[in-house]
Amino acid sequence: MNPVQKVEKLPPQGPWPTRDPFLFCVHHNDQYPEGNGSAGPDASLAGRAIGSDFSHKDNWSMYHGQKIAGFPRHPHRGFETITVVKRGLIDHADSLGAAARYGDGDVQWLTAGDGINHAEMFPLLKEDAPNPTDFYQIWINLPAAKKRVPPYFSMFWDSQIPKESHGDEAGKKTEITVVAGPIGDSKPLSPPPDSWASQDENQVAVWTFEMEPGAQWTIPAGESGLNRTLYLVKGSGATVGDTACGSRTLVELQSDVSATIVNGDSPGEFLVLQGKAINEPVARRGPFVMNTWDEIREAYSDYQRTQFGGWPWNSIEPVHGMTPERFARRGKDIEVPT
Repeated sequence: MNPVQKVEKLPPQGPWPTRDPFLFCVHHNDQYPEGNGSAGPDASLAGRAIGSDFSHKDNWSMYHGQKIAGFPRHPHRGFETITVVKRGLIDHADSLGAAARYGDGDVQWLTAGDGINHAEMFPLLKEDAPNPTDFYQIWINLPAAKKRVPPYFSMFWDSQIPKESHGDEAGKKTEITVVAGPIGDSKPLSPPPDSWASQDENQVAVWTFEMEPGAQWTIPAGESGLNRTLYLVKGSGATVGDTACGSRTLVELQSDVSATIVNGDSPGEFLVLQGKAINEPVARRGPFVMNTWDEIREAYSDYQRTQFGGWPWNSIEPVHGMTPERFARRGKDIEVPT
């Protein structure tokens, strides 16, 4: 049986379509230039709409950053963010006082829950070479019973994240990174405790994989009734089941049918998002995702009143120094990758 249910071209820029329980997925792939010694780009910002620069001019954007690329202080409530970094560094700071510098294979999983302010900045530390940044940010919903849980901050360091390596009959390799959801012999790290992904019966999976040219690999069949989406991110396309799919496409898969992928003639990168649907109403406005519009209005009112804990940093776009060491700090506790 052909597992392919739908094929759709991905937009050239901006968020990709997702299905319940996922709300949002975007691929940021910016070829930032050399740094200017203050973590910003050593390049003219003329011609950019600073504060809202999504132009991808010269293959990079400032996004909402003024002097440093990224997303300065902003609030969230009612869902989780999963940030999967393939290359580059991200500086996190939040209203709970947590801070992190992570990247180059690391993953941050943040439960916004009842409300959090955070910043995600992209420090350009190399002054004598380009500073490329390549990552996915994925939003996964919280069910109504969990939307007002306390915020929770998690770091998955690259060295801790399970990897699966498969060789086909011709010896061509597929390398899978297991962020969420078991696959093969690999059991992922534990999701945050209140996440929809923390309940095994919800079958949430986040997998990225890279395939050599011409490599073949099969996504195993799962349970029926799950939403399973495959994104062809980089490469020259692939054959999925019986369907030829071009580069940069979205493929909706039947979850209880295995899907054999034969990569095209260049290295390929893929992303899979899978999960049981929450099947609740979604009211969404900007940084808040709730179940009703009354709850959205309450979120705005609460934020105006409390600022979700305020902002303990001296800048709305904080960076954590000019050395590349990665770390995470929650209160007084500092964690570094091993």
